[in-house]
This record gives sequence, structure tokens and C-alpha cells, in this order.
Amino acid sequence: MPSKELTKVPNEQDRPKWDNKIQYLLTCIGFAVGLGNVWRFPYLCQTYGGGAFLIPYAIALVLVGIPLFHLELAIGQRLRRGSIGAWNTISPYLGGIGIASLLVSLLVGVYYNTIIAWILWYFFNSFQNPLPWSYCPTADYNNTGAYEECSRSSTVDYYWYRKTLNITTTINESGDLQWWMVISLAVAWGAVYLCTIRGIQSTGKVVYITATFPYIILTIFLIRGFTLPGAIDGLRYLFTPDIKNLLKPRVWLDAATQIFFSLSLGFGGLIAFSSYNPEKNDCEKDAITIAVINSMSSLYASIPIFCILGFKATLAYWDCLDSNILSLINEFEISEWNITRDNYNEVLGNLNATYPKIIHHLKLKECNLQAFLDQSVSGTGLAFIVFTEAIIQMPGSQVWAVLFFIMLFTLGLSSMFGNVEGVLTPILDLKIFPKSVPVEAISGLICLISFGLSLTFTMRSGNYWLQIFDTFTGSLTLLIVAFFEVIAVTYVYGIKRFSEDIKWMTGRYPNLYWQATWRFISPLLMGAMFLSYIIVQFWTPLTYETWDPSYEKFPMKKVQSYPGWVVAICVLLVAIPSMCIPFVALVHHVKRKLTNKPNYEPGDHANNLN
Repeated sequence: MPSKELTKVPNEQDRPKWDNKIQYLLTCIGFAVGLGNVWRFPYLCQTYGGGAFLIPYAIALVLVGIPLFHLELAIGQRLRRGSIGAWNTISPYLGGIGIASLLVSLLVGVYYNTIIAWILWYFFNSFQNPLPWSYCPTADYNNTGAYEECSRSSTVDYYWYRKTLNITTTINESGDLQWWMVISLAVAWGAVYLCTIRGIQSTGKVVYITATFPYIILTIFLIRGFTLPGAIDGLRYLFTPDIKNLLKPRVWLDAATQIFFSLSLGFGGLIAFSSYNPEKNDCEKDAITIAVINSMSSLYASIPIFCILGFKATLAYWDCLDSNILSLINEFEISEWNITRDNYNEVLGNLNATYPKIIHHLKLKECNLQAFLDQSVSGTGLAFIVFTEAIIQMPGSQVWAVLFFIMLFTLGLSSMFGNVEGVLTPILDLKIFPKSVPVEAISGLICLISFGLSLTFTMRSGNYWLQIFDTFTGSLTLLIVAFFEVIAVTYVYGIKRFSEDIKWMTGRYPNLYWQATWRFISPLLMGAMFLSYIIVQFWTPLTYETWDPSYEKFPMKKVQSYPGWVVAICVLLVAIPSMCIPFVALVHHVKRKLTNKPNYEPGDHANNLN
């Protein structure tokens, strides 16, 4: 039997609880299912051979994702603490794991809510007719530069890089704060604060909308997507596997990374949410249910996304054909009825056989539908450039724009609840503030500090910094945190004691699958992922893509290397949270040596909560 002292948490009667099981499940699903499911997962499928990517993704889900998801839910439910409190309860030497999780949640929330601010900016402007990203500014005397920049790129590129970001040409030029982005960011943090003002007591009410509404809109887009020309080509591209991509190590690394970020492992939010559960709760069933729903949501979101990508590729393919057909009609005086999109290749072949020099002189465009489908783009590029371009081609574009950005807003907002809770719950558990300070004030302080840090991303160079935070705060650090979590539970707290706890909570002992993954498979795979990541990053130069209107080549995007001082910041974003783990352990070790106290046995602190 487990140690019953573990259940005697001080002030347990004062700890908030979920109103019902559905509320808890929806909150966890909303936290896990976020923007990455809509724009990161489809991009990876597109990049790595469609259905072939699902193979390493499924393997990573089964061998790493679900076991760690179960572990976090179980440890939070059993120890009734947030991330810092839970690991301190097992051993003070492990408190650094919780601090690392708190810092990652804070840093990710800072840049993640900036993306929500961008979404709000587009949402507010979606009510204009015509949509502001569907046309270039007029070419008058005072607007020559803007018109030239737009005409040399595209309307959606111009609206994103110039009208929204007003981006600089390099990260070395910080630029001023953009007032429209500051206002949008304030609205975004205000929305987060109102939804998390009293912790789970307010978040639990909002998730009924934020966790379910995206599925309704996705279904609407799915139905509309099936009716668009080129939708079948997009779906065929998604589900046709290119098996040779499985030989690339990067495919497996990206699949595992996607699992970590998508399931929100290592953030501390899952531990916080499960700590408000009743102790007698089937956390194993919860873990499997939420993880499977999250992965199915990624696949479900990919279907309308690829329908619309297929539609966009088909329109580009048709435009290419029409341009070539017009050139042939003008050159050979062919009747437009004798050459169409359907017989273009046949007519072109006959003309090329008869007049090869003339055809060569015309310099016709190479029209290949597969090439247009291969033009992959991820993240903000998919949402604010590719998708907005597809939307303006659809009848009733304003309605589709409003629905699309409402969907992104609710997806992002529900994920922000977990990031804020990953900071709020440990602070409440540590009792940093006196009891006289209400939860509402602490939540407000967290949001206010985060808003101040987020102002960095509202500068003209803000997009470059957001890409850095996205790359370095939510990848390797999460892997390190999760690795130490499973080591702490398995080999410090003890797998036998943990298994007994789970049996006490769920009524059954963890089976061979859980035992094998926690003890051996997950730690070994995470170790291999860590080494692979270091090797890949070492051999890959740190570069970033800039928007430069003076750049001669289309589409005015230039790849540059990060300056040395920026590389140093990239290293610090990974090192500071990660180094909290050994630093806290070292501090406690030195402290005990100086006071001549004996070292803690594994789990001693957990057995003395009372």
C-alpha cells in the first residue's frame, strides 16, 4: 500500500476543485490542442511525405508522449501540488525541475500571447470590405515606395510584413513599438486575465466555449473545403506516403518534438490541472483519452487545411496555364477555343515539335501542380500569408476570415490557460504572497509582468525575436525537463512506490507497457533525441529570414546569420531554465553539508507532509 501520509496535504480543504470531470478534461484538451495542431502538424506532414510522417509521429506518441502524459497527471493528482511543490515534495533536490517548468511556461506564454495579438489584429480588420490584405495601396506621389513594395511581392505579404509588423530589414534594428500591436497585445492579455482571474474557478467555466468552438469551425471549413476545386489533390498529397523520408533523422526528431509541444509536456500546466482532481480518479484513462483526442485533432485539422492548400495550389496552377495559353494565342494567333487547360500539354507538345525556337523564345512558365503543392510553409506564414491568400479567393471572404481568426483565437486562448496556470499554481503553493493578497491580484500581476515582457515582440524587429523564442524556449528545454521528470519518478521517488500510488488512485496496477516505457524506453529515447538535437543544431548554421524591400530577388526575403550577441541570447534561453535543475540540487546539497544534516532518502520529504 502507498504511504498514506502523502494524502495529508495542509489546507487541503481550501484547495480548489473542478466542478465536474468534463470541465477538467476540456481544460486539459484545450491546453494540449493549440495553434501547433493547426499550422505546425500540417506543415510537418507536407514537408516529410504526407502520410509517411504519421509513422514516426505515432511511434513517438506511444513510446514517449502518452507515458509522460500519464506520469504528469498521476504525480499532480497524487501529490496535490503544482510543478514546484510536487517535485519539492518528492525531494528538495528536485525543486529545480519545477522552477524550470515555471520559467518555460512564462517564456512560452509571453510570445504565444503575442501571436494571439496578431490574430486579434487580423480579426478586427476582417470586417472591412474588401479585406485590407486583398489589394495594394494606390500609386500616388506620396505612396510610391509602398506601392512598389506591394507590387513586387503580393498583397498578403505586404499586409503582413509592412502593415501588421512594419518589420525592419535586420534583427540589429530594433525599431519603435507599433501602437496598433501594443493595443492588440493589451486586449489579448486582458482576455487571458479575465479568463484566469480566479484560477481554475474561472478557467473551468470558459473552456466549455474555448475548447469546443474550434471543432465547430473546423467542421464548417471541412464542409466548405470539400467543395473547393483542388481539394482532392490536397488530400491526396496529405495521405500519400513518401516512405523514403523515413530514412531522414530529422523526420524522427521533428515528430518527437511535435509530440512534446503538442501534448504540452514539461510546462507544469498538466501537473497543476490534475492537482485539483479528487485523488480517487482514473488518471490512466484520462491520459490516454486526452492524448488520443489531441492527435486526432491534429489529423482532423489537417484535412480542411490541405483542402484549402490544394485549392490554392490549383488556382496558382491554373493562373500559370492561363498565362502560357495567352502567350501562345498571341504568338501563333490560335483561337482560344483550340487551346484550353485540359489540352494545353498536348497543344504545347505539337507546337514545340514544329516551332521549337519560337517556343524557347517565349520562355513559358513551368506549370506543375505538384510543385505548387510542395510549397510548404509553417506557423505564422501558414496562417497570415497562405491561408489569408486562399480566403480572398473564396466567395464570401469576409465571413471565412472572421471564422478562421475566431477559431485561431479560441485555440490560442485555451492553450494560454495552461501556461498561466503553470505559473500561478506553483506560486500559490509556495505561499510567496500573504493570505491577504487575493488570487485575482496575483493573476493580474502575472499577466501584467508578461505583458511588459511581450512588448519586445511589438517592436518592428519583434517577429525575429518571436521566432527565436519559439525555436529555443519550447524545444530542447522541454525535452530536458521531461527527461528529469521521468528519472525523478522512476529512480528517485521509486517506480514501485509510484505504481502503488497509481493502484490506490485507479484501482489497478500499471501494466507492462507503463513499466517498460517509464523505466527504460522513454528515458533512452529522450536521451537519443537530446543527442540528435545537439548534433543537428551544431551542424546547422543559425540563420533567420528577413524581409528586405531593397532585395532584388523575389519575394524580397533574404537569409542572414544571427549576430554573435543574438546567438548568446539563444543559448541563454535554453541554459537558464535547464540549469535550474542542477543548480537547485547543488544549493540543497551545500546547505545540508554546512548544517551537518543527513541527506534525504528518496521520497523522505514526501512521507512527512503532515
